[in-house]
Amino acid sequence: MVKENVSEEDIEESTEGKSGDGYVEIKMGGGWYMTISLAHSDRFEKEYVELAKERGGVKRSRFNLNPAHVRMLGEALIKFADDNGL
Repeated sequence: MVKENVSEEDIEESTEGKSGDGYVEIKMGGGWYMTISLAHSDRFEKEYVELAKERGGVKRSRFNLNPAHVRMLGEALIKFADDNGL
């Protein structure tokens, strides 16, 4: 596997949306985007974070995450990337 040098500027350019507005879109290539958004469940009257893979405005796969675990997930992803040289 070829390791690609990715700078912080490249990450910021491929991430659209403003911090704190409840929505972030990450361009993945091939027309695919990873979206991270804050959502509210009317049924359970709770907020959650939705991670989705989207193409052409249609969400192909989704994962709902308790907001209490978002920071833990982010830190685990960073640790995983560091440990595996990604």
